[in-house]
Amino acid sequence: MASVAFREVVKNFGRTRVLHGISLDIGDGEFVVLVGPSGCGKSTLLRMLAGLEDITGGTIAIDGRVVNDVDSKDPHMTVRDNMGFSLKLRNEKQALIDERVAHAARILNLEPFLSRYPRELSGGQRQRVAMGRAIVRDPKVFLFDEPLSNLDAKLRVAMRAEIKALHLRLKTTTVYVTHDQIEAMTMADRIAVMNEGRIEQLGEPLELYDRPANLFVAQFIGSPAMNVFDGVVRAGAVEALGARWPANGRASDGQRVRYGIRPEHLEPAAAGIAAEVIVVEPMGAETEIVAKVGDASLTVMLRGRASAGPGERIHLSPQASHAHLFDAGTGVRL
Repeated sequence: MASVAFREVVKNFGRTRVLHGISLDIGDGEFVVLVGPSGCGKSTLLRMLAGLEDITGGTIAIDGRVVNDVDSKDPHMTVRDNMGFSLKLRNEKQALIDERVAHAARILNLEPFLSRYPRELSGGQRQRVAMGRAIVRDPKVFLFDEPLSNLDAKLRVAMRAEIKALHLRLKTTTVYVTHDQIEAMTMADRIAVMNEGRIEQLGEPLELYDRPANLFVAQFIGSPAMNVFDGVVRAGAVEALGARWPANGRASDGQRVRYGIRPEHLEPAAAGIAAEVIVVEPMGAETEIVAKVGDASLTVMLRGRASAGPGERIHLSPQASHAHLFDAGTGVRL
């Protein structure tokens, strides 16, 4: 196991800067997820750690050893040879290679597939082969770059659980890249939310969910996404969409803000903010409703079934303790 340290890491592609001085410390045995939209720089940062991209500026260190110029290998062969290839490059004895490969195959349920080629495997099996290669090498750090993006929904859930269970078993430091914030929330010890080559916020999953540092994090983390709309602070509440919304942020009277409330924190009530139901999406245990308030469409997430249908009028009661205020100009949390 090992710690990983990024110090003022910069990456340019030609004249275009894609990483703007990233600094990040990852603890020994920690599972950190880099999450963000396409093009935010998360995969580039991981590839630099893996030795697959040159570093324009700054340093990357594993256990205090700077790895800016370390190369990577990418073999293609049978599952058995693929998993043992790195040990073969080290000139290890065949008995040790066989022992390590057998051990990894048992952990990952790959024993029936050792004689096959990766192209003959399913997507989930190929992902396990990649993990097997890493386990055999007994690496200091596991690196995953969107490993589940090409899998169907059911297999994604299963593989997500496998990777997390593997981490809990091996305790190996892990850096995991994804654009899927559900993967990030369910797997990470800590999440680094990236945007346009910068880290917007670093923290534990529920910390980011409950107290997003800015509007970008608030709208990126959470599914369905947080409802956000413009308003003005008046007498301790926010006037927006023709109604008064409870607020608990530090904002001055008359200040223009962006008001945020998550779908599960908008509850139907006997009285409150008037809304018209537009769409009802039953999901079994939960129901998602799109409701119109003023000129905005808001998402409401209910436990159980909805009693109102499209075109009907309802009232919504926002949970004041879960309301979020952001500065209208900067997007920073108030």
